[in-house]
Parts: sequence; C-alpha cells; structure tokens
Amino acid sequence: MILLPLAVTAALAVLLTIATTNHRRFPRLHPVATLDQALAAAAAPRVSVLIPARNEAAIIGATLQDLLTQDVANLEVLVLDDRSEDATTEIVGATARQSPRLRLLCGKDLPPGWTGKNWACAQLAEAAQGDILLFTDADVRWRPGALRSVLAAMDELDADLLTVWPTQITESWVERLTVPMMAMAVMGYLPVWLAHDFYHPLAAAANGQCMAFQRPAYAAIGGHAAVRNAIVEDVRLAQNVKAAGLKLRMVDGAGLVACHMYNGARAAIDGYTKNILAGHQNRIGLLALSAIFHWSLFLAPWLWLLFGRTWTLPGWPVWPLLLMATGVAVRALTAHATRQRVGDALLLPASVLLFSWIAARAVWWRLRYGGVIWKGRLIRET
Repeated sequence: MILLPLAVTAALAVLLTIATTNHRRFPRLHPVATLDQALAAAAAPRVSVLIPARNEAAIIGATLQDLLTQDVANLEVLVLDDRSEDATTEIVGATARQSPRLRLLCGKDLPPGWTGKNWACAQLAEAAQGDILLFTDADVRWRPGALRSVLAAMDELDADLLTVWPTQITESWVERLTVPMMAMAVMGYLPVWLAHDFYHPLAAAANGQCMAFQRPAYAAIGGHAAVRNAIVEDVRLAQNVKAAGLKLRMVDGAGLVACHMYNGARAAIDGYTKNILAGHQNRIGLLALSAIFHWSLFLAPWLWLLFGRTWTLPGWPVWPLLLMATGVAVRALTAHATRQRVGDALLLPASVLLFSWIAARAVWWRLRYGGVIWKGRLIRET
C-alpha cells in the first residue's frame, strides 16, 4: 500500500523539477526593433503566412488586419477557404482587394484519406512562394511586431521548424479548466532541452496554431502529405522533423502571439474530444493508463487527505498535503510561465475530472462513429 504514495511522490518531484527548469529556460518571443543584424544584412527571406479557413467569418477579418500590418518585407498571406458555409470567402475576398499582400484560394475537393486541415495546408504550401512557410490558424492574433519576433527567434535558434505556443485566451470556466492544461503537458512533462537536443522523435511537441518551416525542411519531411490523415498533425510533423535529423525549436508566444482557441464550453469540450485519443496514438488502452496516472497524481492525494484518517498509511495529513501542494505548484508554474491565471491551479482536480469525462466521450465517439466529428466532418485516423 505504501508503494503508491511513494511512486506518486517521485513522479510529482520529477514534474516539479521539469516545470521549474522550463519556467526559467523555455525560450520566449521578445520584441525586436529590427531583425538580427546578420539577417538584415542579407536579403530578407520571403515569408508566406498560410491560413486554412473553414467557417471563420467571426474572427478572420481581425486576424488578417493583424497580419497585413506586420512590419515584415517580402510577406504574402494566403488564405484557403475550405468550403465555408458562412461569409468567410466574402470577408477574405474584400480584404484581398485592398491589399496586394493577401491572396484567397478556393479549396479543392477533399481526397480520400486526408483530413480537411491537412489537405488545406498542403494546397497552401503548393501555392506559396516563400522561403519560410508559416502555418497558422484563423483564430491566432498577432500583436504589432509579432511576426518580426517569430522570424528573429527562428534565426536566433537556427530552427528548421519553429513552433510557437501562443498565449491562450480563456473566458468560460470550461476553457479555464481545459485549455491551460495544454501548457502544463508541455512545460511540466517535456524538458525543453530534451525537445531541442535529443534526437528521438518521441521527444517532440508542437502547436499547429503557429508552425514556421524553412521550406527545404518542409519538403524534406514530405510536408502535410506525410501526415495526411493525422488529427494531431502538428505533433506528427514535429516528430518527422526530428526523425529527419532536422532542428525542432519551441518558443512561448509571450503575449505577442495569442489565441482564443475555443469560444465557449461546448467548443472546448468538442475540441479536446477530437484530439485526446489521437494524442494517445489512437490507443484506448494508452488513454486509460494516462487517466490512471493523472488520477493517481492529482486526485488521490486529495482523497487521501479527506479520508485518510481511517487508513493504515503513515504520514497523514502532512504527506497528502505536500503531494497536493506539489501538484498545484506544477500547474501554477506552467500557468505563470504562459500568462494564464495562476489561481486556477487550485482547480486542478476539477480539470482532471473534466478530462476524464472528455476521454470517455472520445472513446464513445470511436466506438459509435469510428472516428471523431469536427466542423461537420467525420474524421477517421488510421
């Protein structure tokens, strides 16, 4: 019986060490007046910002204004309309008529074996003229100078793929319980030095909200065609970069690049239901083990504190209190590092319970439909 709290103690100590180290060492975007002198002295690279868009009328106008006012030479912005059923095409088209930097593409029919986003990104890459291909989502917001900061970080870190973790905007309680857990999973579980310097593809993470490729690197890994049916294509692309011996680099958006990832509780639940099983290699057993792991680390100490007076385990109540504090500290450190609400760390058990329900819902989708449902499409990943 004593082995479980000992194992939990050891695991939480490791996570706290990783979170503390990443809090100090994780690269962050920073404002730059001009690009690095060596970069500025050479011909400025051609930059293609590539946005797949499906039913994004509510947000895409503001996003395009952000991008088109970025102080970057040789910039083109391409938006591919993926059969939108709202006013996305009209908004992008009207903006394109006012700016030669912007082009609107109409998506072709979805081929068998592709997800909609990956097919859209492949078409965008084919049409792009840039030396740097920056894939971003329609809901990502770009502060003044943000794109210049991304290019400077790419040069400074010598990245073949630079993935930016935008500062996440959360409003509803469900968003606050779910979205920051993405930062915790990266900054609390994966040492940044391991992602940058260790060769193995498993030590890779990425965020599809902002991924900037050197064009030769994108071609070398086969582009989106190599991950055509992947739901978490961002992670798969990062793994392919490492497998090819190329340089993956991660950087925090630091408020310069931000994203309101899911607008409301239903969108957040649906979004994570779409991703959670794919993030566990589409293996229900692996997802179940992950649930057990998180229950053991972030729920069991609270239960021990509440009911442990009658248990035979030693150390009550000090030991469970220390375990609870450690878990909350991991969540709080990653929240502070990524500009989230630090106080929400106290809601960590509620986040674990909510994700357990999301995981069960994802399994039900798999058993009932054979895949996941997203933006009106059934997606099956093989």
